[in-house]
Amino acid sequence: MKVLIEPADWASRQADLLRIRFAVFVDEQGVPAELEHDEDDRQALHLIATPPGGTPVATARILSDGHIGRMAVLPGWRKKGIGTAMLRDLIGLAAERGISDLFLNAQCEAESFYRRLGFKPEGGIFKDAGIDHRRMTLKLGPDER
Repeated sequence: MKVLIEPADWASRQADLLRIRFAVFVDEQGVPAELEHDEDDRQALHLIATPPGGTPVATARILSDGHIGRMAVLPGWRKKGIGTAMLRDLIGLAAERGISDLFLNAQCEAESFYRRLGFKPEGGIFKDAGIDHRRMTLKLGPDER
């Protein structure tokens, strides 16, 4: 199924963005609620994915330093290519903005997903909100910028 992936202004779409993130990270994965929203949300470029005529089902963000994060797809919408499409869009947006060094802190169980899109693991495994993570990086070449 096709979904519309578009930029989401934090001020006007905060409720939708947080609803998705809380459903995935807080309710499903047990991340403490106070860790889910941070000061970077106001400055971040957010994406939101919405099926035709539906309610938003996925979100992700990128910061000006190339940090990709808060990528969340509601359970019933996983394995449909939405996460891949959103990550590709974030990579494209970074390239448009001249950001060549991208990084993220991947949950270890999602590491293969990020590898498929070119991210490489860096360093060891660490805990974030009680979940195993690994930093992953992607350097965009001159043709991608």
